[in-house]
Amino acid sequence: MQEKILIVEDEPVLLETLEYNLTKQGYAVSTANTGPKALLVAREQQPDLIVLDIMLPGLDGFEVCRILRQEMNVPILMLTAKTDEIDKIVGLEVGADDYLTKPFSMRELLARIKAQLRRIRLIHEEVAEASHTATTSNNLIFDNLVIDMERREVKLDGNLLHMKPKEYELLTFLLQNQGRVVSRDLLLERVWGWDYSGGSRTVDVHIRWLREKIETNPTSPARILTVRGIGYRFEG
Repeated sequence: MQEKILIVEDEPVLLETLEYNLTKQGYAVSTANTGPKALLVAREQQPDLIVLDIMLPGLDGFEVCRILRQEMNVPILMLTAKTDEIDKIVGLEVGADDYLTKPFSMRELLARIKAQLRRIRLIHEEVAEASHTATTSNNLIFDNLVIDMERREVKLDGNLLHMKPKEYELLTFLLQNQGRVVSRDLLLERVWGWDYSGGSRTVDVHIRWLREKIETNPTSPARILTVRGIGYRFEG
């Protein structure tokens, strides 16, 4: 089955070039050249990955990413002509999975797309295996914390928690390794992809967000423990 990619870019020449090269690689490609159209096409097509430019008419890429993150878990690779670190941080915090600065080589873009799609396939396989072996109800239960592996939902005291895709994937990987110390490097590789260009600070920020959602006292965590100089351990 062809994997579907949505390209959101308002530069006609670049859009045509990306569409041609990705189609040549065997992907089913759809396109949009404005923010509102990107939302429309994404909702209709349910792509497996989105290549999203930041500078767009109507709605910029940050806003498009933020909205889509509330609706779907599709990997988003953001493109920008800017090199400022703040743009990268904002892009990642609104839910982008990767970030590429123009100009870029087609080879690098294709490699990053393949890495993101491979990462998602691996996560789906691990989640399916975990849900198959853990419980017959597809739920993983840790006292008042319940993870529905099939619906990709997390509940605390029966209340549904809003989880960004990376938060959910990070929590899932940690709980699948309950009781084990998991290094920051391994978390970066398995949750963000082996070729992710960000550093371990990304892991620490997401851990902090998780603690704020699932810990009784985030400043003195009992579930996600820090192993100094190495990484983290999920206790349940």
